[in-house]
Amino acid sequence: MKYLWNEFVRNPIWFYLLIVNLYTFGLMGYDKRQAIRHKWRVPEANLLFISGIGGGAGGLLASRLFHHKTRKQKFLIAFVIGIVVDCLLILFYH
Repeated sequence: MKYLWNEFVRNPIWFYLLIVNLYTFGLMGYDKRQAIRHKWRVPEANLLFISGIGGGAGGLLASRLFHHKTRKQKFLIAFVIGIVVDCLLILFYH
């Protein structure tokens, strides 16, 4: 556990990846909840953007868990791009 904490503090990229994926996961969950209640929704452009800048893993997990945006191909593409961004960040900054 101490090693993980030291790695987390030493390399801020892990902090970024954690935050952006948790935020994407939460945003997808919130959007699904709003859709069920027929209330104001998060714009798709916002969900796609945050997924594309590294939140792909959180978005993909939320999509499967909440059964949200599963039929839209552009979301799957954004999630994959986000996961590739995650991998590239880890590769170049770790």
